[in-house]
Amino acid sequence: MAYPQYQQPQQDVVSGDQYRYALTNFSLAHKKVEQQRQQLEEQERQVAFLRERIAILEGGSAQQRHGPSGNSIDDFSIKNAASQLDKLINRWSADTVQNPPSPLQALARAALADIVAGLDASHFMATPMQTQFLLRHAMSETILEGIINCLIITNSSEANVQLTRIHEHIFARDPTVASVWRRQTFSAAVETCTPEMSLSILYEQMPELMTHLKGALPTSGGSSILEHAYAFSRMLHGSGSASGDAFYRAFVPEIASPLFPRQIELVKRCMKSERGELDRVGATIFPGLVKVTRESDGESGENLQTVVRRAQVICECAMGPLPVNVQPAVQDTPQPLHMPVQNNYGSQGPSPQAGQVPVDYHHNGYGIPGGVQPPINYVGPQSPPLNGYSTPTPLT
Repeated sequence: MAYPQYQQPQQDVVSGDQYRYALTNFSLAHKKVEQQRQQLEEQERQVAFLRERIAILEGGSAQQRHGPSGNSIDDFSIKNAASQLDKLINRWSADTVQNPPSPLQALARAALADIVAGLDASHFMATPMQTQFLLRHAMSETILEGIINCLIITNSSEANVQLTRIHEHIFARDPTVASVWRRQTFSAAVETCTPEMSLSILYEQMPELMTHLKGALPTSGGSSILEHAYAFSRMLHGSGSASGDAFYRAFVPEIASPLFPRQIELVKRCMKSERGELDRVGATIFPGLVKVTRESDGESGENLQTVVRRAQVICECAMGPLPVNVQPAVQDTPQPLHMPVQNNYGSQGPSPQAGQVPVDYHHNGYGIPGGVQPPINYVGPQSPPLNGYSTPTPLT
């Protein structure tokens, strides 16, 4: 029986010189790759160092300019912080109405006297709901004038006013420099709004109401509302934004002023607007926010306002009539700037004229875009400049 012969597989055999040549080339290639890896690591360290230096020059770190989830200050942080502050104000006003330190009528008249200067509200009989909304309006104006629209840097109110004027002058000349100056200044600002600072702001903005509140700080859940408002203001002014050169201001529609859909959002259904009738502001329960930018560089540029969060408002028909029959008289307060207002979609456009509605807006009775078409006889009032903007005062 013949067995098949086993053939060994042919092996690739190289000479010693070829082996040493290949080994030398492999060693050189490995060293080259290692050198490139070290160079890339050094470049990454240099880039990280430069980013830290840029963050220091801009007055904050990347963690301060972005939230924990990495979102910019323009999207998530503003909505979340504003919602939390709104809940605190609502809870404080509800607790005050349920356990009033003074009679409800006295609280309502005091709040109305602080909101509308020179108004005789001695015969005004307010309901508990009206009292709660007036308290929220008074607190909204206090946060507007005393905290958000005034840069709180030090414990001195006079110094804060001067710093706010300095920022306005810098912004009028160069928004980029103003942005860097603002972030650097807030990096050295006071950490919290102390009780002394809070009382000073409250007695300055709503003295009558503070008298009936027995001088107690407005708190909700054991925390000060003004301290949360200061943290919100510091987040707006002391952190970077996606647009870089912009800064934020707040506005509060006045009582008895017309309803402007681009600036307000109704929290309750407005029957008058659905019937095509004009209605007025009953009370503002939370301020709105606008982003202020410059149209072009230099002093010849024009300020542009983009509404990023409309003011939360209850209309007069839903709240009930107030003893404010005409537009409140102009007080000795800074005049509003005449800036073109952008819509909340980011594009600039003219305000709605009488007898027409903007093409990108459908009024549905709630002050928000919706699918319900406006009434045929709807008259859209022309939007005025937003309140709360002061013209730069010459420095002395």
